[in-house]
Amino acid sequence: MKPRHWLRPALLLLLLATGLLVGGCHRGEPLPFRLTNISGHMPDLDFKLTDDGGKAVTGADYRGKVAVLYFGYTHCPDVCPLTLAQLHVVMQRLGPLADGARILFVSVDPARDTPAIMHAYVNAFDPRAVGLTGNARAVEALSKRYRSAFTREPSSADGAYEVSHSSAIYVFDRDGRARVLATPSASQDDLVHDLHLLLDTGATP
Repeated sequence: MKPRHWLRPALLLLLLATGLLVGGCHRGEPLPFRLTNISGHMPDLDFKLTDDGGKAVTGADYRGKVAVLYFGYTHCPDVCPLTLAQLHVVMQRLGPLADGARILFVSVDPARDTPAIMHAYVNAFDPRAVGLTGNARAVEALSKRYRSAFTREPSSADGAYEVSHSSAIYVFDRDGRARVLATPSASQDDLVHDLHLLLDTGATP
């Protein structure tokens, strides 16, 4: 018995629908990150601070860019300059794709880190780095938002002091969603790999 003519378009539609469903599932697969995947486990990028140009900014101002968030301060004797130097090398390795990223360096020492000081500091490492500062309450709120912590150590006789702080590196996609968590000791290859995924595909779920 010959197949009825109406079956042909019906079968064709079924095949097309199946193909679309399969394609949709493929597009929805998680990105193969090498670093700690925090997608859905950390809040979106959100803050109200002042950038190193003296302008009031919010997390929304960095939508469309892949944001690399790090808490530190300009008087930091070791981990901060080492981390920023590493991020600079990562940006260099990304080539032109790095223009779609921003390093957001949030000061945990707002009493000393003015916008001008932050500007000189971060730009000594990378032109895509932005220094962010604000009042103590705003900085503390942002730190708690991402389960980070910092503590001012007792001052020495000359009034100098250090600030102990967490050293996690948070990576947000173009939509401001938290995607990856790294540490300063993370492999540069892994950072380049994961940033390349986000920069190359945008905010793919």
